[in-house]
Amino acid sequence: MTDTAVLVIDMMNAYRHPDADLLIPNVAEIVEPVSGLIDAALGRDDVDLIYVNDNYGDFTAQPSDIVRAALDGARPDLVEPVVPRPDCRFLTKVRHSVFYATALEYLLSRLEAKRLIFVGQVTEQCVLYSALDAYVRHFEVIVPRDGVAHIDAELGAAALKMMERNMGADIVTTADCLPK
Repeated sequence: MTDTAVLVIDMMNAYRHPDADLLIPNVAEIVEPVSGLIDAALGRDDVDLIYVNDNYGDFTAQPSDIVRAALDGARPDLVEPVVPRPDCRFLTKVRHSVFYATALEYLLSRLEAKRLIFVGQVTEQCVLYSALDAYVRHFEVIVPRDGVAHIDAELGAAALKMMERNMGADIVTTADCLPK
């Protein structure tokens, strides 16, 4: 059991949606830091790695279907470096928060997680709502600023500020978010 979990949010994305053109350049900036954090988490026994991804309305989709659709999407170069290994935990979600209608809270209780590190997309949407839901559940929230991508720069910055001020989130870098 560990007390830290890295949550990779919505990185399996086909980038075929109305705001994809605004999101893509920002995702391109976080792929390397997120990939590095994933590798670091996989190399440690004291950190759990959990992917939580939107099912895009397909309630028959298995994790492998979601990954394949992302790899077959418009920007596989943004997906390939962060594809989950077959033995990784992978939950699907239906709305913005990683907690809404998922088994995540139960899984985290079984893992005895206390600290949650959020990376992925979109800062001002899924990351923000997930961080709020973690905060109200009394988890410690960590968000590496170089590990989250926004659609709107101003809203993304405001979301980070809200997480820090209103939720007590630690806003750090991917290099500084894992326990020493």
